[in-house]
Amino acid sequence: MTRMRWGLLNNPDFRKLWLAETISLFGSQITVLALPLTAVLTLQATPMQMGYLRTAEFLPFLLFTLMAGVWVDRRTKRPLLIFSNVGRALLLLLVPLLALGGLLRMECLYAISFLVGALTVLFQLAYQAYLPSLVAPNELMEGNSKLLASASMADVGGPGLAGLIIGWLTAPLAILLDACSFLVAAASLGMIRRREPEPARVQRGEGLWMQIGQGFRLVFVNPLLRAIVAQAAMYNLFNMVIWALLVLYAVKELRIGEVALGFIMAAGSIGSLVGSLLAKRMAERVGVGAALVGGMTVGCAAPLILLMAEGGTPLAPVILTVYLFVAGCGVAMSNVHVISLRQSVTPAHLFGRMNASYRFIVTGTIPIGSFLGGYLGDLFGMKTALIIGAAGLLLAPLWVVFSPVPGLKSLPVEAPAGR
Repeated sequence: MTRMRWGLLNNPDFRKLWLAETISLFGSQITVLALPLTAVLTLQATPMQMGYLRTAEFLPFLLFTLMAGVWVDRRTKRPLLIFSNVGRALLLLLVPLLALGGLLRMECLYAISFLVGALTVLFQLAYQAYLPSLVAPNELMEGNSKLLASASMADVGGPGLAGLIIGWLTAPLAILLDACSFLVAAASLGMIRRREPEPARVQRGEGLWMQIGQGFRLVFVNPLLRAIVAQAAMYNLFNMVIWALLVLYAVKELRIGEVALGFIMAAGSIGSLVGSLLAKRMAERVGVGAALVGGMTVGCAAPLILLMAEGGTPLAPVILTVYLFVAGCGVAMSNVHVISLRQSVTPAHLFGRMNASYRFIVTGTIPIGSFLGGYLGDLFGMKTALIIGAAGLLLAPLWVVFSPVPGLKSLPVEAPAGR
C-alpha cells in the first residue's frame, strides 16, 4: 500500500534523475535571462546582434538533431547525459571568466550559445530515451508528469529568482550559478545505479542516412506517432503566429505595463504546473486517449479567450491571465500523455532516432510561424493576425481526433502496425 501511495518516489534512481533535472532547470532559468542581459548591458549589443545570438542558440536544433538521434541510439544514455551537463557547465563558466578578464565579446557569446545549444540537443534526445530504461512501462506517465511538473515550477519561480540573483551579482557572474547547477546535476546522475540495457548493434550496411530514415519511417508509418507529430507541427506553426505578436499586442493594444506583463506571463507556467499534475488522474478517469485529446483541445482553443480582450479596459489583464493559464494547463496535460505515448510505442533501439525525427519536424515550423506572425501583423494588423493564428490552432487537434488516439484506454505496449 505504501509503495502504491508514493509511486516513483520509492525508486531511488528515479529520484536522482528527478533531482538532477530539477536543479538544472532552475539553474537554466538564470541563463535564460542573464545571457541576453549580458549582451545588452555589458556588451551594448545592437538589435541585429541580439538576433544573431538567438539564432546561434536554436541553430543546433536544425543542424544536429537528426544525426544526434542516430548517435544516441548507438550508445548508453546516462554517460551522454553526464557529458552534456559537464560540457554545458564548462562552456558557461567561460562567460564570467571572460567578463572578469575584460575579454568578453559578442563573438564569444555566439560561440558559447551555439555549443551549449548543441549539447542541449544531445541531452534532450538522450534524456527522453533514458527514462523508459529507468522505470516500468506503466510508470512512464507518472515519471513524465513529475518531470514536467519540475519544468513548470522552474518556469514559475525561476525568472523572479533569476532577476534577484542578477541584481545581486550582475548578469555575467550570475551565469556561474547555472554552471554549478549543471555540475550538481551531473553528480546526481552519476549516482544512479541501475544498469542500462546495451544498445542494439548497428547492422552492416546501415549508413547514417539509412538510420535517420528509420526514425522518419517510424514516425510516419505508426498511426499514433503520425497523428501527434502532425498536430504538434501545426500547433507550433499557428501558436508562433500568436506569440510573435503577443508581447507587442499586450503592451501597445491592451496597454498593459511591462511590470504587470511579467507577472501575467507567469500564469502560463502555473497553468502548466496544474496540467502536468492533473494528467495522470485524468487518464485514470477517462482513458489516455480522451485525456490527451481533451488537454490538446483546451490548449488549442485557449486563444479564443485572448480575442475577447479589449485595449485599455480593466478586464484586459484578467483576460490575458486566464488565456495563458488555460493554454498552459491544456498543453502541459496533453504533453504528459504525448511524451508517454511516444515512449511506449517506440522500440528501445529507435528511441533516439524517433525523438530526433519528431523534434526536427515540430521545431521546423517554429521559425516559419514567427515570420508569418510578423508578416500578417504588418499586412493586416495585429488583431487580424491573432484571429488567423487562433483559427489555425482550432484545426490542429483534428489530426489526432481522426486517428486511433482517442480510443486508447491505456498506453499501448507495442507499436501498432501501419502501412
